Amino acid sequence: MKVASTPSRSALAGLSALVTGGSRGLGLLLSARLAQRGCLVTMAARDEDELRRGAEWAEERTGKTFSTAVCDVRDRNAVESVVRQADGRHGGLDIVVANAGVIQVAPVASLDSGAFEDAMDTIFGGAVNTAMAALPSLRASEAGGRLCLIGSVGGLLAVPHLLPYSCAKAAVGALGEGLRAETAGDSLSVTTVHPGLMRTGSHLQAEFGGRSSQEFAWFSALSGAPVVSMDADRAAERIVGALEKPRTRLVLTPAARAASVAHGVAPATVTRLSGLAARLLPTPPVAPGDAGHGIEQGHRVDRTASTWTEKVRRLGSGLNDRAARRYNQQIPGPPTSA
Repeated sequence: MKVASTPSRSALAGLSALVTGGSRGLGLLLSARLAQRGCLVTMAARDEDELRRGAEWAEERTGKTFSTAVCDVRDRNAVESVVRQADGRHGGLDIVVANAGVIQVAPVASLDSGAFEDAMDTIFGGAVNTAMAALPSLRASEAGGRLCLIGSVGGLLAVPHLLPYSCAKAAVGALGEGLRAETAGDSLSVTTVHPGLMRTGSHLQAEFGGRSSQEFAWFSALSGAPVVSMDADRAAERIVGALEKPRTRLVLTPAARAASVAHGVAPATVTRLSGLAARLLPTPPVAPGDAGHGIEQGHRVDRTASTWTEKVRRLGSGLNDRAARRYNQQIPGPPTSA
């Protein structure tokens, strides 16, 4: 699928951009959209093969050339090195998108503190490492530096069975607001984006615990439902548009905006409703002493076609499954389950 065309003139044309988590999903689409605006894009991710495939995808669909950098955003020194490379390669760095993350889907009874540490290290720590490394270059940008932090509606209100993710994304939201306040008056802009559910195909890369097949079923079906979730390409266009203006805050999907407003007006009521929703989700199968075991990525979850969970999942996740194939979320090689 080719990325839709955009106007030839843009406020971002000729600027240098770095996108972390740029090899697949939303990061890949953001890289393509920025290149369409005329940006010189460096895509960073920790998997070299996945990064190569992502760059090939983006180059084929945009006709642009992309630079790549292998980088684990949890490693501060590695992030600083990639920022220096991107700055030196293009004679400056004007746009940085901190997008890299991880999603864990499981009841808290099936997790241990390591799940929270992993989410904080990757999502929040990665955003901090990226922002702090990039700020000097962005401040020096003659065009006015633009920093974009990808949060989530899960950071605006806690989502059941996504608690480590929600905690880390809440911290990203605070980071964005704080950086925006402390850089007010500078030529630097900070945009914090809080997407709702998007059809990126991330269910194959997310990690599932507890009754993993059932957790995988509800998550992939809900994130693929047309009314509830948003087309990832359209989301990327909205985000890049927010960088052009630039905007301080962007909440994507009507459901995410409604949830954010409701939580601000009546937080106790929203929390009670979340508690009711949690009762509809799979119950943890493990004893407290076994918490944290059995976490596996979506592409490894047992999805035997004859099971009722897989049949239900496929009804809602068709668009999400197609997004996984389009946006480099598929794992190469033979399937790991039926």
